[in-house]
Amino acid sequence: MRADFDAVAVGRRVLAAESAALTLQAEGLDEAFVQAVDILYAAKGRIACTGIGKSGHVARKIAATFASTGTAAFFVHASEASHGDLGMIGQEDAVLALSKSGEVRELSDILAYAKRFRIPLIALTAAPGSALGQAADVVLRLADAPEATAEVSAPTTSTTLQIALGDALAVALLERRGFTAKDFKTFHPGGKLGAMLRTVGDLMHGAGELPLVAHDTPMPEALLVMTEKRWGIVGVTDDAGRLVGAITDGDLRRHIEGLLSQTAGQVMTAGPKKTAPPAMMASEALALMSDPAPSVTVLFVVENDRPVGILHVHDLLRAGVM
Repeated sequence: MRADFDAVAVGRRVLAAESAALTLQAEGLDEAFVQAVDILYAAKGRIACTGIGKSGHVARKIAATFASTGTAAFFVHASEASHGDLGMIGQEDAVLALSKSGEVRELSDILAYAKRFRIPLIALTAAPGSALGQAADVVLRLADAPEATAEVSAPTTSTTLQIALGDALAVALLERRGFTAKDFKTFHPGGKLGAMLRTVGDLMHGAGELPLVAHDTPMPEALLVMTEKRWGIVGVTDDAGRLVGAITDGDLRRHIEGLLSQTAGQVMTAGPKKTAPPAMMASEALALMSDPAPSVTVLFVVENDRPVGILHVHDLLRAGVM
C-alpha cells in the first residue's frame, strides 16, 4: 500500500466529483427530457431498458425502478437480444438504451429492430453523434463530466448520471400518473417498506374487540367493559353510535371522587383528540401516536364518525412498522 494513501480523501474526492456532475446534469436538463417523458408516458406497452456492461447493470436497475413506481418495464440484455430476446419487445413498447459512448456493437440489432418496427427509442448517452444517438428519437445527453477515477477511466461518474436520469424519468412518470403511496404499496407488500405502506384497516382489531359504551352508561358497567377488553381505554358513543369521547386511566383518576355514581358521558374526555380512518397508512398512524400533543398507545379507528376498529402501538410493532 502506498504510504501516502488516504482513503477518506479519495472517498471525498469521488463524491465531490460525482456531486458536481449531478449538478451539471440537472442544470442542463432541457426539452429532450420532456420529450422522453412524453414518449414513455404514451407507450401502451412496456419500457424495454437495455445496455451492456455497467450500462446494462444500470438499465436493469432503471427497469426495476420503473416497474415499482407504476411504469411497466423490463430489462433486455443487449447481447441476448440478438439471440431471440428481441421477441420480448413489442410494437407498443418503447426502448430506453444506455451507452456512454453510443458505439456498442451489441446494441446494433436492437437499434435496427426499433427502426424497422417504428418502436420509439430513447438514448441515454454522452455522444449524441454516435450510432445510438443518431438512431434515437430522443437523446438524453450525459453531462460532460470526467469519471471519478484519476488515471483509469472506469465507469463511475457516468453510471451515477445514468442512474440519476433513470430516477428522474421514473419520478416524472410517477407524478404525471398521479401514482400514490397506496399504489406503491401494491408493488411492495414485503419487508420494512411494505409494513410502512400497510393501512390502519389492515392492522386494526375489528368491531368484536371494540371497548365501547353509550354515553349514559353507569360507570360500574363502563369499568367492566374497560377491564374485559384490556385496551386500557373505553370509547363513548352517542345515541347515533358516533364516537364522542373516551375514558382512560387518567380520566378515572381525575373523577375518583364519586366515580361509581357517574355516567360514562360525565367522566369521558370529549373527542377523543386522536383517531384514524381505516385508509390511513400505518406509518402515518405511528407518527400520530408518537406526536407529543399528546402521545398515545391506542387509536380508535373511525369511519363516518363511527368507531369501526381499534389499533394499538403493539400492532404496529408486530407488523414491522417501528
